[in-house]
Amino acid sequence: MNRIVTMVLKNLWHVPGAWFKLCKYANHTDEYPELEKWRHIQYILRLAVKGGNIDLKVTGLENIPTGEAFMMYANHQGMFDVLAIASTCDIPLGAVLKKELYDIPFLHQIALCTNSFAMDREDVRQSLTVIQSVTEEVKNGRSYLIFPEGTRSKNGNQMGEFHGGSFRCAIKSKCPIIPVVLIDSFKAFEQKDCKKLTVQLHYLEPIPYEEFAGMKATEVAALVKGRIEETILAHTADRT
Repeated sequence: MNRIVTMVLKNLWHVPGAWFKLCKYANHTDEYPELEKWRHIQYILRLAVKGGNIDLKVTGLENIPTGEAFMMYANHQGMFDVLAIASTCDIPLGAVLKKELYDIPFLHQIALCTNSFAMDREDVRQSLTVIQSVTEEVKNGRSYLIFPEGTRSKNGNQMGEFHGGSFRCAIKSKCPIIPVVLIDSFKAFEQKDCKKLTVQLHYLEPIPYEEFAGMKATEVAALVKGRIEETILAHTADRT
């Protein structure tokens, strides 16, 4: 059975109330505290993870700053990535999503609640506007998640190219960067069955602005990708 279907069926009695409350938050998002909305999103996503029979192994939660805004940059393996990160990071996050995902029901409501942005990578001007908007939000104290590959990797735990443009948010806002590592996340929705699955999520040590100040965006991209790649290799080296 499809894992998404299993997630829904196992939580069927929670769906109506959780959906109604999420829509209420989304339709009147400015009327509710950010943390209240975030906790409800986490409640829904944690039910989904449990219902999907996924064992989420998380390390490095202590690396997530609590007193300042930051940018998270994660490798991208599939739709489960957002569930994994949002369900475990207790600091509210906005995200930059592909425009194709922004209007999908449920994702759209979450995007509205978190002040997330839709990016059209085919439209350079619109993409630059999104980067500028995120930069201003971070300067104002809100933290964001970006997948710098732009699209999910089709090679499992092997990453694609990291696009330097997305790192301009961290450079211009002078905020810390939190590299995030996902391992085997692609299996969550690619496997045909719903057997128990272990997904690894590692929050790496923050990279302070002082460490990448003066670097080009492409150089910062290479720095972050290198640290993520090292962690993936370290946790998959014993596989044949």
